[in-house]
Amino acid sequence: MLPDSQSTEVRPQTLLLTFLGRAVLGHDIAVFSGTYLTVMDRLGVSEQATRSTLSRMVSRQLLTRHRRGRKMYFGLTAQAEAVLTEGAQRLWKVGAVNRDADEHWTLLGFSLPESRRDERHLLRSRLRWAGFGPLRSGLWIAPGTVDVTELLPEQVREHVHVFHARAAEPAAIDQMMRDAYDLPAIAARYQRFLDHWGARRPHPAAGDDLTRQLWLVSEWLLILRDDPRIPVRHLPRDWPAEAAEALFHRCHERLSGPAQQILDEILDAVEIQEP
Repeated sequence: MLPDSQSTEVRPQTLLLTFLGRAVLGHDIAVFSGTYLTVMDRLGVSEQATRSTLSRMVSRQLLTRHRRGRKMYFGLTAQAEAVLTEGAQRLWKVGAVNRDADEHWTLLGFSLPESRRDERHLLRSRLRWAGFGPLRSGLWIAPGTVDVTELLPEQVREHVHVFHARAAEPAAIDQMMRDAYDLPAIAARYQRFLDHWGARRPHPAAGDDLTRQLWLVSEWLLILRDDPRIPVRHLPRDWPAEAAEALFHRCHERLSGPAQQILDEILDAVEIQEP
């Protein structure tokens, strides 16, 4: 449910969500607006863009405001906590490599009129995050047995049909994968990550270990978002996901200590109480 587009560009909201997952999730705190401005400035994002992103996230019910005297603090809503928890699950528990031996596939068909374009866009975004790819017009496929109960927006559920099945001809699976997914493009993203972080060349705006870690996680999440996690037995032997994931964990661990020290120095936060 995290993505709202297919672009691989790291946008300000992606960076803010990564920071919220790093500094706020699980701590029952709200963070001073100045801290957000400081962090985003270090990431190369302007004050105007940061303030606009914060306001937009409040409007989308991802952040809530908390005033303390003259200072404004921003904390997570229940919706944002769910989004960030799902992202953390994908990062640390699900991962990029699928060694599942389940031979089942999930087929999902839907039909929405042109007048409901926004709902179609939302549904497609959620399907891609869950590992689905378009097999035919209105027919999507995902590896394994996917529970779509929480995946589907309530307003479109009556227009969606879901089936769990096995391929009648196992040899046809490779062709289905080529039809539903752009495997060369997915592999290329992993390879770019390996080339970039393997050479320790973070984004030019990342001038310290905290911002390096935020860029690292943001870029990695965007790659995971577009990877359907096809079982490895259906992928080329030189598939680069495993090596890229190992590099991600090495880089994250190396940056964690220094990043926490920087965060402790700049974080201005207050505890928030449940109403």
